Amino acid sequence: MYRRNIKHILGPLAVLLGIFIFYQTWLKPHYFHETPPPPVIVEETAPASTAPVAPPHDSATPELKRSRTIDPVSIPVPRHSELLGAIHEELEKRNVALAETKLEELSASILTESATKRHVAILWNNLGILQEKSGGTEVSVKAFKKSVALDPQNPIAHLNLAHAYWGLRDPALTEEFLGRVVVLSPDEPFPHIALADLLQEKDHLTEAGKHLAQAKERIKKDPGLQSYLKTVTAKVYRAERIEDKFSTHHSVHFTVKYDGNEDPDTWTTVLDILEEAYREIGQKFNFFPLKPIMVVLHTKNQFQGATGSPSWADGLFDPLLGRIQIPTQGAATDRAWLTRVLRHEFVHALIHEELGATGGTIPTWLNEGLAMQLAGDPWQDITRVTPGEHSLVPLTALEGSWESLPAEKVSLAYMEANAATHYLIERFGMHKVHEVLIHLKARQTIAAAMQDRLLLSYDHFQQQWADSLVSIAAQPKS
Repeated sequence: MYRRNIKHILGPLAVLLGIFIFYQTWLKPHYFHETPPPPVIVEETAPASTAPVAPPHDSATPELKRSRTIDPVSIPVPRHSELLGAIHEELEKRNVALAETKLEELSASILTESATKRHVAILWNNLGILQEKSGGTEVSVKAFKKSVALDPQNPIAHLNLAHAYWGLRDPALTEEFLGRVVVLSPDEPFPHIALADLLQEKDHLTEAGKHLAQAKERIKKDPGLQSYLKTVTAKVYRAERIEDKFSTHHSVHFTVKYDGNEDPDTWTTVLDILEEAYREIGQKFNFFPLKPIMVVLHTKNQFQGATGSPSWADGLFDPLLGRIQIPTQGAATDRAWLTRVLRHEFVHALIHEELGATGGTIPTWLNEGLAMQLAGDPWQDITRVTPGEHSLVPLTALEGSWESLPAEKVSLAYMEANAATHYLIERFGMHKVHEVLIHLKARQTIAAAMQDRLLLSYDHFQQQWADSLVSIAAQPKS
């Protein structure tokens, strides 16, 4: 949201915290059973999260309860049991690199037997779980793909790969692939939610609503998704109702929807501004969205009703629907205002696309600060944020939702976000800041990401930034 937006962080939090449920206790298999026991699927339990906990907000948090690992004993192998058992031993010991090497070195000749292929597929799947835990979703995709290729009928491996694709916003998450997952796991709500997400991105809201309804019918399989599903469903149906008769214009990288009765010159201006932002800000950020971004233009009255935004908001990026939403009243007569709002919200959309649905929780102060800095938003002069004029709010208190902040602290929060991010970029450069974001995407905390990439503790960064404000304040005013 432009200026005092806090909505942009809710959807990523909603998706992120739920998809954190990964880690589990491994069962040591026995490879020599005369009569093999029935398949054993091990369900994960969530560990205590070390990520900052955001204050309560109005967006549901999905709890994705998923069966992730499979006990290899469910697929006994008459031959090669010693070799495959040794690989599983390495997995039990968390020797991820060694286990992967041994799996890669398996001779193609032993994969001609059906049972052996299915067993090796389980090992690849379980390797992916360990890789996901240690290195993030991007690292695990290869292993899940190997598992699915070896056993095209394995529903757990397909679900794991679907979750990974969804989290990474991978183009491989197609309607065809998800249709296959639905067939293999007919009682699971998640594939229908992923299909709805894919369809609403294409602005096929009616079809998305149908899959949300099917997910609702299956929600007992995964009750932790209930509140999140309710939130997304309400937003999709509301958007479908409000945007039903809107006209649509396209540019190379954006789709703009608007009330066709309004001045069409505005939409041309909007697309021109956004395409320029795409080129300029994308180069600064070193990332360009893979899919067109939807921009919905509302009248002033429609804007507040459609988005639920406060009266002071000039625009917002809705991560659940993947839309930039702004009011157009006055846009034709104040291009400077329109440019600031669109560029600001485009940065939020860019960050959301880069981090993905399972990305780390980017602190609100950094998200807003990057929106102001990258968009060239001069909303507040950072030199106004000085310890002499205000009692600074610790950045740790500005990581989650800002809804609980007293009204008098909101403006200060934005000025601090602007100032802290300006200092971060000036001292370390945008390349290093981008590396911090990549670590957040891998679900590191901001403190761990700074220590890793900047070789500076979070506490020291905050202290040095505060000291820099004192120096700025002491400089003679021109």
